[in-house]
Amino acid sequence: MGRLREVGWFGAIGVVSTVGQALLYWVLRLWWPPAAANLVSLLVLTVLNTEANRRLTFRHTAADPVRAHLGAGGLFLLGYLATSGAVLWFKHAQPAASPAAETAVLAATSVAVTVVRFVVLRLAVFRGPRVRPGAPARSPEGS
Repeated sequence: MGRLREVGWFGAIGVVSTVGQALLYWVLRLWWPPAAANLVSLLVLTVLNTEANRRLTFRHTAADPVRAHLGAGGLFLLGYLATSGAVLWFKHAQPAASPAAETAVLAATSVAVTVVRFVVLRLAVFRGPRVRPGAPARSPEGS
């Protein structure tokens, strides 16, 4: 049941984050080029997404906030390269495409990146001992 709960929370947070990033990208795209709009929108939503996942999805693991955000930083780079690459490729293939069409490409690519992000967060960033609800997290030195 724990993994199912994690997938549910991660999915819900992912949907909200993807919509938030798409909206912020679309607004920023009115003034900025695609790569800059993507960088800022992805950075803002990655910080919010990571904290939401740390508190809700993976709340029963012993990962601290610094570890969670540093781990997410590496995933941020992967996500930025994948989403920017997709948008820039689309813009090259369809030069007259609207920012709304770019945003759709960005959102679709973000979904694919999210699957990879969940696996890496689960296996590498939030691995380790689970803590009982209400019990303080134990540090590795105290084990």
